[in-house]
Amino acid sequence: MEKTMRKSMFLMPILAAALLLTGCAAGWGPQVGTQALLFSDYSAPVSVAHSEAGFTKVGTAEYVNVLGLVAVGDASIQAAMKCGGLTRVHHVDYRSFNVLGVYHKMTVYVYGD
Repeated sequence: MEKTMRKSMFLMPILAAALLLTGCAAGWGPQVGTQALLFSDYSAPVSVAHSEAGFTKVGTAEYVNVLGLVAVGDASIQAAMKCGGLTRVHHVDYRSFNVLGVYHKMTVYVYGD
């Protein structure tokens, strides 16, 4: 019984830390989709142009967040336009990838010409 109690006392702080730290690297954006406790990977629109014309190029930009302590990158529409060599925007989507709230990557996709 004492061994079980000692084991429980050891595991409780670990469990509490895991619950408290979950979501530290959660994504924030114009449309935050569903946030899952273990894993999430989804795409969603940011904006849609009202133009009937199609697009010929795609540019991407991203940022990464680790534990809510370190966040690096440029996920702006301007950065994605520069990456794709775009001068006009047709529409914008984004993709969010999150593991345990510890690692989060947001990628912006800009479609245009």
